[in-house]
Amino acid sequence: MSIRFNHTIVAARDRHVSAAFFTHLFGLPEPTVWGPFVSVRLDEGVFLQFAEPGINDIQMQHYAFLVDDRSFDEIYARILQGGIEHWADPQATLPSRINTNHGGRGVYFRDPTGHGLEILTRPYGSAA
Repeated sequence: MSIRFNHTIVAARDRHVSAAFFTHLFGLPEPTVWGPFVSVRLDEGVFLQFAEPGINDIQMQHYAFLVDDRSFDEIYARILQGGIEHWADPQATLPSRINTNHGGRGVYFRDPTGHGLEILTRPYGSAA
């Protein structure tokens, strides 16, 4: 049996704003609307579907994305250009820096709803 990840629903205060933030920052095609979702397509047919749950208290979730070095440079440049607060660590104690964990590079930042996003160039557990 083959099991592949297909999609997840990401709670948002404004589904259009969150999807646009994501597509701009990651350099992806414009999002599409389907029913109550604004969908962003990632590689291999995976979708992030932004939805507004209709509650005030949206719990922060963490989403990490493995990217190649060129994509990291492009995304990080947009983070800097946009003046987006970012950190080298998930505890947000090392502001305006990236890390070199696992023999690669990584950075943490937040989306408009407050979800924690991470981009990294080497998966955890990689040889340094």
